[in-house]
Amino acid sequence: MQGIIHNKKGFFTGIVNLPKWKSITLFLFISIYFNLSQPTTSYSQPQSDSLVSYLEIAAKNNPTVLQKFYEYQAALQKVPQVGSLPDPELTIGVFLKPMELVSGNQTADIKLMQMFPWFGTLKAAKDEMSLMAKAKYELFRDAKLQVYYDVQSTWYELYKINQDIRISDKNLEILKTIERLALIRFRTSGSSGGGTSSSSMGSGNTTQSQSASSGSSGMQGMAGGQATTPPPAMSSSSVQGGSLGTSSSGSGLSDIYRIQIEIGDLENNIALLRNLHNSIAAKFNSYLNRPVQSAVALTDTLRADTLIISLTAVSDSIRRNNPMLGMLQYEQQSLDARKKMVTLMGYPMLGLGVDYSTINKSEMSTSTMNGTDMIMPMVSATLPIYRKKYKAMRTEADLLKTSTAQNYNATANSLQTEYYQAVQLYQDANRRMKLYLDQYQLAKKSLDIMLKSFSASGSSLTDILRIQQQTLDYELKQVQAVVDYNTSIAWLKRLMANSKF
Repeated sequence: MQGIIHNKKGFFTGIVNLPKWKSITLFLFISIYFNLSQPTTSYSQPQSDSLVSYLEIAAKNNPTVLQKFYEYQAALQKVPQVGSLPDPELTIGVFLKPMELVSGNQTADIKLMQMFPWFGTLKAAKDEMSLMAKAKYELFRDAKLQVYYDVQSTWYELYKINQDIRISDKNLEILKTIERLALIRFRTSGSSGGGTSSSSMGSGNTTQSQSASSGSSGMQGMAGGQATTPPPAMSSSSVQGGSLGTSSSGSGLSDIYRIQIEIGDLENNIALLRNLHNSIAAKFNSYLNRPVQSAVALTDTLRADTLIISLTAVSDSIRRNNPMLGMLQYEQQSLDARKKMVTLMGYPMLGLGVDYSTINKSEMSTSTMNGTDMIMPMVSATLPIYRKKYKAMRTEADLLKTSTAQNYNATANSLQTEYYQAVQLYQDANRRMKLYLDQYQLAKKSLDIMLKSFSASGSSLTDILRIQQQTLDYELKQVQAVVDYNTSIAWLKRLMANSKF
């Protein structure tokens, strides 16, 4: 039978004479190959700025960010509270029976007193609350940076799962094609009384395919949201099992059963990936404070991000800009202001006031001041003679400052550890991106050669499909490497408090 080979990017040319069974399988393969060559867009939308839009929405609507912002606003309101003078004291006394005096009869006594703390006490109190408010602001910044990182890493994870589903669907198509080829060969061999089907399903020199792990390297040590990775059983590379490396001694029927087992496993993995996508999408929407069923727009192609500064500069930037370190520095400064305030509180408080007495005229009095009201200025002072409490307050401030200093060192060490973990992920992902790009190109070249020489060399269609499958697996590994690379950059930006995206 004369088989017409379609010309696709120079893969096939010419007209060749093929056996009947090979002509059928060839046309079956060509149809599925052209189908796999078409880009799949059913899982994502080409919206390159969707991530930037989601980050802006999260910054405005995330409940945790809003909570920290309102806590900062509340802390600002404490500054005028502690910077104000104590409320003045007004005392009014009324005599039920007028008290007889030389100059008349006193009916009431009114006293007004205003206390003044020692000089500088109110300023020290205002400084302490202002610094505590700045510490609250650093917590607000940290919460916003954490949400930025959570949104980015989760969005990348959703993109990776979508690509895993897409490539798994293509691998499923390949497995079903191999199943159809095995059935055709088995029926042909059975009708002609020939040998087993497995001898023609695979050539002597087969290409061993590599497993593609669908899990990313992951983010360890981050407080808050971490990138979610699918279970190992959900890797699209699970199709590269025994179905593609059939033994020449096995029967054609057992090969078909083995392929059907692989198809069932892969269909189950695709279903698990779709469920995982739904759960991660719900978590993503929770960061944006919107309904969990809301659709998440993803891009068709994820490009590698760029780290604009060197890794050494990142380490220095963490020390200077990380909000957790800034918060602890403000706490130390506020404790210095508290110690100063406590010291000044140990000095006397001064009070100024006035005493006004109302006096009625007395018929028995001949004094020239008969019936004249009395006004008496007053000065008062507190006597801080119980010194133990002031000493204990100063000691408390010193101990809290020491504790904060140790907390600063512990936080700096933790951030440094996270920095090295992020750098490891960054360098590993960068290396894998280059490696899998080369491997993908080599697999594509190998596939092109096998397609061009199919009719001449008699290469097995199963070998061609295996190479096609291996090409898809390297495509998935590239996606995983780019996701890990971008996640590591987002991690480094989060550590050095870089909110530019």
